Amino acid sequence: MNISTENRNGKTILGLKEERLDAHNSGELKDYILKLLEDGHTRLVIDLSGVRFIDSSGLGALLSGYKNATLRSGSFVLAGLQPRVQSMFELTRLHRVFDIYPSLGEVPDSN
Repeated sequence: MNISTENRNGKTILGLKEERLDAHNSGELKDYILKLLEDGHTRLVIDLSGVRFIDSSGLGALLSGYKNATLRSGSFVLAGLQPRVQSMFELTRLHRVFDIYPSLGEVPDSN
């Protein structure tokens, strides 16, 4: 999985460079997020602007990251959801769980 990582204003921003987040790559993302959290990066922002499709495995990987960040008193924020991805979050009601922002630029510094 192609992931860019950038530290900005005390947050670690993960840019997913994949069009699909599904069973083929979600395990790798889950492991990557867990490693970052274990290394002390507890304020994560996931940039999904390049992701055009997500399935239940992808949602599960993000939910796992959210849960693990919360257990470490951290934050786990999503940004840049494309329409099909946003609709999956609404269909599963996960948009009520995650803090979701239209773009990286709109994520407040407090997150």
